[in-house]
Amino acid sequence: MTYPIGGVYEMCIGTTDPMTDLQYWQQYGYSLGQIGELSAESAKALYDVDSALKCYRLNHQDSDHGLIRLMHWDTPTNAGLGVTTMRALGNRWGAMLTDDIFNIINHAEDAVEAGLPVHFTPPIRQQIYSAPGGRPFIDDALCVREIILLQPHARQVMFQRFGYSIPNYGNINPTSAFKSSQITHFGLVVYGDDDIIDFYEETLGVLRARDNLESPYEKVKDGANVFQLQPGDTYMCTDFDDPRSSTNPMLAYSGRLKIIRYNTDTNLPDCHHLARPGSLGCSLYTYRVTNIDDYRQRVSNSPATDVTDTVTNAFGEQSFSFIAPDGYFWTILSG
Repeated sequence: MTYPIGGVYEMCIGTTDPMTDLQYWQQYGYSLGQIGELSAESAKALYDVDSALKCYRLNHQDSDHGLIRLMHWDTPTNAGLGVTTMRALGNRWGAMLTDDIFNIINHAEDAVEAGLPVHFTPPIRQQIYSAPGGRPFIDDALCVREIILLQPHARQVMFQRFGYSIPNYGNINPTSAFKSSQITHFGLVVYGDDDIIDFYEETLGVLRARDNLESPYEKVKDGANVFQLQPGDTYMCTDFDDPRSSTNPMLAYSGRLKIIRYNTDTNLPDCHHLARPGSLGCSLYTYRVTNIDDYRQRVSNSPATDVTDTVTNAFGEQSFSFIAPDGYFWTILSG
C-alpha cells in the first residue's frame, strides 16, 4: 500500500562551516548528496529569512527518512539552541541507534577535556518491553542504554539496544566510525493539550502509535535524567509514526516524531525563536509527501498559521512552510 506521507524526512541544521559539519556526520554513516542554493528573496518566501542560503542534503545508505540537511545562511538570525536544556519549549533533537555507544562516550569525554562546548550524560538505562525483576544472568534483560549529546550544531540522543531488535526501526551503517543508523526519531517539547497535537494525526495523516500515561517526576527516574525534570513536573509522551508503521512496537518503522508533553502549569522557557530557519543548529524538520497541493490545502484549512505559497526549494522540489499549532516551524516538500 502506498501512503501520501512517510516518516520525518530531514533534520535541518543551520551552520557556519558546512564542510566541518559534513565531516562530523560522516562518522555516523551519512554521505553528501544534493547541493543547492536559494537567493535571499526565495529564502524569504519559503522560510521567512532574508538571507541567501546554500543547502547540503546528507543521505544515509538508501534510507527514505531520517536524513540531514545542512543550511548555510549568509546571515544567520541567531546562534540557535546550542547546548541549552532539554526542558524547553522549542527544543529539537534527533535520536540515533548505535552498536557502539561507549565509543561515542569516549569521544565526548575527550571533547569536554579539550574545552569544547559539549554536554553529555552518562549512559542511562531504560527498561524496554519487559518488566524489571527478572533473574540476573538467567532471564533476558531487554533494555537500551542512551546518552544525550548536545553540541552547538548537533542535538542527539544516542541509544544502543540490548536483548532485542526491531527490524524496521533504524538501519545501522556498519562501515561508519560510530556504527550508527539514520535518525530514527525526532523530538519536540510542548504543553500537553490534545487539541494542539491532534494536528499531526488529523491534518498530516501520520500514525498516532503510542500515548504514554501521565508520569510524575517521582515515578520516572529515567525520564527525569533525560528531560531534566524537576519535582512537581508531570509529563507524557505521544509518538507519531510513518503510516506504514504499527502500534505493535516490534513492527514499528523509524521516522518517528516523539512529542514530550508537559502539563500547562509547568514553567518552561520558550526557545521557539532559536529553533526555526535562520537559526544555527537544529532548526527545522521536514516531511516529504506525494501530493503537495492536497497537503497545502489541508494545512491551510487547519489551525496552522503562516502558511506560505508553494515555491521551489534549494533542491528544485516544490515546498511550503507553516507554523504548527504547537508553535513549531515545519516545511513540507514534494517527493
